[in-house]
Amino acid sequence: MGKKAKKESETPCKDMFEAVPVVCKTPATLVLLLSSPEEDILIKTCEAIHTFAEKGDENKVCLLRLEALKPLCQLISHNNKLVSRNAFMALGIMATSGDVKSALKKINVIPLIINKLLEVQDDAVVHEFATLCLASLSVDFTCKVQIFANKGLPPIIQLLSCPDPDVKKNSLEIIFNLVQDYQCRLAVHELGVIPPLLELLKSDFPVIQKLALKTLQNITTDKETRITFREEQGFEKVIDILNNMDFSDLHAEALQVVTNCLCDDECIQLIHKGGGLTKLMDFFLTPNMPEIKSGALKCITMVAQNSENCKLLHEQNVEKILVELLCVADTGVKASTCQAVAAMSLHESSNNRFRDLGGIPALVEGLNSESLVLREAATQALSNLTHSNKLSAFAVYEAEGHKILVQQLYGNCPKTIANAAATLGNMARHEVIRCSILSHGAIQALVEPLKSTDTQILVSTTLCLAMLACDAEARTQLRSAGGLHPLVSLLESNHKEVLHNACLAVNVCASDKSTAMEMFRFGLTGHLASTDIICDGFYDAGKARAGQKIVTLEELSMQPVNRHQPIIVVHTTIEKKNEDKHKDETQAESHTEKPWKMMDDDSLHVLVKEAKKSILPLKEQEQYAALARLVSEAMGGAVEIENLHQFPWVLHLKKLKHQLQSNVIPIGLIKNGIYCHRALLFKCLADCIGISCTLVRGEYNRAWNEVLLFSENLSSNGCSSQPCNYIVDLMHEPGNLLAVNTTAAVQYQTILTNNVV
Repeated sequence: MGKKAKKESETPCKDMFEAVPVVCKTPATLVLLLSSPEEDILIKTCEAIHTFAEKGDENKVCLLRLEALKPLCQLISHNNKLVSRNAFMALGIMATSGDVKSALKKINVIPLIINKLLEVQDDAVVHEFATLCLASLSVDFTCKVQIFANKGLPPIIQLLSCPDPDVKKNSLEIIFNLVQDYQCRLAVHELGVIPPLLELLKSDFPVIQKLALKTLQNITTDKETRITFREEQGFEKVIDILNNMDFSDLHAEALQVVTNCLCDDECIQLIHKGGGLTKLMDFFLTPNMPEIKSGALKCITMVAQNSENCKLLHEQNVEKILVELLCVADTGVKASTCQAVAAMSLHESSNNRFRDLGGIPALVEGLNSESLVLREAATQALSNLTHSNKLSAFAVYEAEGHKILVQQLYGNCPKTIANAAATLGNMARHEVIRCSILSHGAIQALVEPLKSTDTQILVSTTLCLAMLACDAEARTQLRSAGGLHPLVSLLESNHKEVLHNACLAVNVCASDKSTAMEMFRFGLTGHLASTDIICDGFYDAGKARAGQKIVTLEELSMQPVNRHQPIIVVHTTIEKKNEDKHKDETQAESHTEKPWKMMDDDSLHVLVKEAKKSILPLKEQEQYAALARLVSEAMGGAVEIENLHQFPWVLHLKKLKHQLQSNVIPIGLIKNGIYCHRALLFKCLADCIGISCTLVRGEYNRAWNEVLLFSENLSSNGCSSQPCNYIVDLMHEPGNLLAVNTTAAVQYQTILTNNVV
């Protein structure tokens, strides 16, 4: 080392450069020499900077402050090979510093580096330090994008096959960093990365082997890549690593690759034929290696997804090992074990064996863990174990798991809440357990999850509530806890399973009159889905108002005729006249009061028969159009928009009420019907003959139907197959189907919402 400069201002760095044949040895002066026109000076200056930067991050930052980066970035493209090589060496070493890396991101150096990689084919030094620089930069997202956009992957993948181990390692790091992004994962597969990666598994350097496995672990999440991996015998090569105890330090990464591959049945068969299942279970016995145990457990979880494969695991008594692993100290292993139990317990034989081996108390114990991952996995396992399994449900009950599960409903993890609710719902099918669950505040705990936006929470919570609410005390608790309002709100859900379960819960709650009236106060949806089938006894009393009392159809029919809109009732069944006459005579003789019954609707009965006869034989699109015309003809025919105010539907309904001396009118008797009457009749007939449609209530006596059709049914070339909702015109151009959100549909909906008739 040379002597220090006399003045501190001449250099802020502690170390000086090794002796080089240049005029001055201070960092500041040498950075200035990077602009020299003399190639010999440039060569030696870059070499000196590289040597200085190697000594530590403090020196790298020193050079950064002296603005060495920009000239070095320029010199990597120098015509002189030695200048370019030494500049790469200096830049590559400096780039390993976090501060330098941040500064490099602001300089457009990546295209220059990639161009040099493409130009230089046989310079291992340039390859080493160019890839070292890119490896440092590639951890940053914007740099990944730049490398990919500048077509850096092809030369980097090519360098995986070079003889220099440092170049291999750096190139692997770049690829590993880039394949965290989905687009790059697909790209490396297309560029043929699998063969060189598999070759690197034979490397003498463990760091290269491990990096290759980590990269394979990432890219084999893609199905097409797994196919190539299997075709190149990659699966067998990874299994060979697992069978070699000399490679035990690679087993964790190898197991991760195997886990990905076990998504495919072909790999499952390969592992079974090669004795791989036995080998996986050997890893469970590996002492003090929780990461490897967890990897093996993930493989078991993947294998157990298939019922046939689960039988293989069952035959090897895997359940016994899993129950033992539930009691180990490591929470990661416990969580992975719970996931394997959850997968296997979907199969009855394994489910029963877990219970018989005492696995359920151990799972319940996992609910008390501070680990969110373990609690989530334990609740998933309990949910699967108790599904349609009475003995397992009682085993959880005897272990007092239901008490802890109720508390899990107050947690913050969506999956844990959903799993806990699902488990409680499974257990609540049994009365003794249900009563105990309710006694521990389950209803109050379910109220907040009912307000969640998480679909799985809502699916599980509503079904759990449907199971619990068959108890009268539960319905009282639900009213007191304010749970009815969020429950009723879910009737507007667009998610099929949430809507279905919410309907189940509402149906159970409605068995209690006070609960039903409370729900009614929160309003109805004004919408019938295609799955909401209109049956006999359905009646439309108009739009519900908040706080309005629920009145039965019988009570409505007994009321004096009033000036309000009539109640429209659906009744397709025709009573047998002789039986009615006999009943009337019997009641007259016994002087008993004649029971109320709905009025026959012969006209509706005829329409149903006609619809079945004439509509069902048609193609799907024509079915809806023909049904629309049938409804229109039955209710007064087409009416032009400008003549709508002249259509005598109001007077017609008044005459019917007077004629029947009732506020209740069978829908088939209406011969002059407006939007709401036609839409209800369309929905009724569609449900009767088994074709799908919705019914939507609007304002001002408006209502309409929507149907779901594949657009190819309506296009001349049939090139599109995307489903689309259509509004059915029943009033103005009966049979016309208007695609939702198109100009025609918007105009029609404007008519439906703006004009008062």
